[in-house]
Amino acid sequence: MVQRLDHLKETPSQTAGPYIHIGATPNHSGIAGVYSNDLGKAMVGRGAKGERITIVGRVFDGAGEPLKDALVEIWQADAAGLHNSPQEKRGKADPNFTGFGRQATDGKTGEFRFETIKPGAVPFVDGRLMAPHITAWIIARGINVGLHTRMYFSDEAAANAKCPVLARLEHQGRVKSLIAERSEKGGKVVYRFDIRLQGEDQTVFFDI
Repeated sequence: MVQRLDHLKETPSQTAGPYIHIGATPNHSGIAGVYSNDLGKAMVGRGAKGERITIVGRVFDGAGEPLKDALVEIWQADAAGLHNSPQEKRGKADPNFTGFGRQATDGKTGEFRFETIKPGAVPFVDGRLMAPHITAWIIARGINVGLHTRMYFSDEAAANAKCPVLARLEHQGRVKSLIAERSEKGGKVVYRFDIRLQGEDQTVFFDI
């Protein structure tokens, strides 16, 4: 006999949310007092070296609609190409720059925004230089395993052409899905990087 539970209802079945936002970005979710600031909200400290940039974008589903419940994390090197990591062997990364950011997309527009530093080139395993880039990880409804991709810069065409990672893409025509377009607004340098989960212009994702 099936037991009736009138006072305890089944927990809603969702692949990623809203619990990922409650745990990872409680302040964004309206839960104050857990952390003074959500981890990854601020990346650039006072005295950080390098060019300040803003990254904006949205995550689009297969129907072309922006996801308003996505979570985006980024990892990157500092302006000298050094990562804030114990595994960094080439020198000490900028102590005023975290290299890690986490933002939830806006509940109305679906847009994410990062205030960060333009990264320097990082050596590949064989010593060649990878073009300046930012690694992104995306989680949202319907995504059972987080998706990894990279963002490259439209004003680094020469470096992009020599990047050993971009050169390994089987379909070179899809490299454009990884390129963020630069613009200047109100004296700020802004790069737009939209992430498309499916469709003809689907973003390249990496099997990491």
